[in-house]
Amino acid sequence: MFAAFKSRGFRLEDTHVTCPERLSRLLGLLAVAYCWAFAAGKWLVETWPLKVKSHGRPPVSLVRRGLDYLRPVAVKLCASVSKTNMKQAVAFLSCT
Repeated sequence: MFAAFKSRGFRLEDTHVTCPERLSRLLGLLAVAYCWAFAAGKWLVETWPLKVKSHGRPPVSLVRRGLDYLRPVAVKLCASVSKTNMKQAVAFLSCT
């Protein structure tokens, strides 16, 4: 999970969040997103298995596969949300 939160997925370090309350909310949101990506990745592997590499492991993790699958879905969802609702969501997450 640490690798997924950092450079291999959610890029938490790029947010530069330092406020404890904001960081707490962001980590809560990332935990939900991580579970969602893991579940989607597990479903994808069961539905469309990947070829195992010569070292015996798949080319990407379950979380990475799920995240790559869900990213375009989330982008379309965000595009369909009104600006007012998006501002309310951002205000909630930023503790303002």
